Amino acid sequence: MAVILSKAIRNLPSKVRGSANGSGNGRRLVNIAHLLTGSFAGSLLGLIAFALCARSLGVAEYGQLALMLAYTRVIERIASFQSWQPIIKYGAGLSTAEQREDLRKLLKFGLLMDMSSALCAWLIAISGAYLAAPYLGWTADSVHVLVLFSTVLLFQIPSMPTAVQRLAGRFSLLAYGQLGTALLRVALCFVGLMNDAGLGYFAFVWAFTQILGNMTLLGFALRTLRRQGVRNILGASLAGLRQKFPGIWGFAWSSNLSLTIQSSSQELDTLLVSLLTDPASAGLYHISKRIGRMAQQVGGLVQSVIYPDVSRLWAAGKIKEFKRLVLQVELLLLTAGVAAVVFMAVSVDRLLLWTAGPQFLPAANLVVVQMFAVALALSGSAARVALLAMGRPRDVLVVVVTATVIFQVTAVLLLPQIGPMGANIAHIVMGTVWMIGLGWHLHRALRASQRERAEKTEPADYPLLAPESA
Repeated sequence: MAVILSKAIRNLPSKVRGSANGSGNGRRLVNIAHLLTGSFAGSLLGLIAFALCARSLGVAEYGQLALMLAYTRVIERIASFQSWQPIIKYGAGLSTAEQREDLRKLLKFGLLMDMSSALCAWLIAISGAYLAAPYLGWTADSVHVLVLFSTVLLFQIPSMPTAVQRLAGRFSLLAYGQLGTALLRVALCFVGLMNDAGLGYFAFVWAFTQILGNMTLLGFALRTLRRQGVRNILGASLAGLRQKFPGIWGFAWSSNLSLTIQSSSQELDTLLVSLLTDPASAGLYHISKRIGRMAQQVGGLVQSVIYPDVSRLWAAGKIKEFKRLVLQVELLLLTAGVAAVVFMAVSVDRLLLWTAGPQFLPAANLVVVQMFAVALALSGSAARVALLAMGRPRDVLVVVVTATVIFQVTAVLLLPQIGPMGANIAHIVMGTVWMIGLGWHLHRALRASQRERAEKTEPADYPLLAPESA
């Protein structure tokens, strides 16, 4: 995916690419390149780890592990507040020493949100494990493993640290900081394969490496803050938070709600496949999603790079630059998405044989259809960031709710008829609604903003009269 996007960047016109020697476009492309390289390496290592795990466990037990991962991710998405979004939106302009206390206040707000949601997610996961087991085909041993695996949720606090690194422009650290953890996971999975390890071992490997990765990210973020002179975040006072950052609670709730609803199609779908089919089908579906996620991460990474810049451009009233940047990124992602679909269509069989093994070849068609759905989702990434930067999270929420409802209805109707492919077709329908809906809302928001600016600059209704001559 990194190679595909690099070619897309080179094929863009020179005005779109910009110069890498300090210009805004060049800096953004360098940051995107760092993130794509790190993400591609991390995704490749993750795919290798999943492949080793799949070869060791087989389709049925791998399906059980996939359900555990999906279950905890759904709970985490539901309970988390994704504090990086309000931190970046309100912290993008806090760059001077005089604003350091305001930044501490904002970061404490985000960290407390992360810690509270992590505890809440853990409690929900523990209490819900036994209730969900009969419906998802989990055995008693699997439930015990899941309860232990849910401990990872207590350490799921990456949002504030991620926001710190993005605001500081340290995208190379975000890109490569987790590769050590990914390598360790591959090594441990290889040990498990060589020793015919079971479900419990691989669940432990995933939990341990995920906790280690989250704590490493937090440590890097605190180190970055110390270099900037920002210390003792938890000692900051939250008094006057709403007055200092108007609308922060509403923005946090709206953006979190949209991501929570969206997660029902991105994570809950694996559980839905198991509920309406069987764990083995869920395992095949999870493999297709895991491969598709390598491309889907591109959208998230590009958003992470352009969100601070888009927010600054909009806040400064630089509308032409704002629109140009959004258009450039949309063209970039569209090119990358089309290239990814073509690549996967011609190489999916070999990819599955080299990774998960011949028993997972039935997932080949699922992978291609999933990649097409991912390409549609990528095409709306820049529009979503633009709407958030404009302070219109409700527009994003409307699109997310509409697309998710359509996805759920389509999936429920198709899954009993055609199996896991029904969920992938539902993703295509949702991606189409997502892309068109976000584009329409962005166009409408820009038109409304243009009218407001025109009204403010209109001349007076009556011209000034020249003074009468004596």
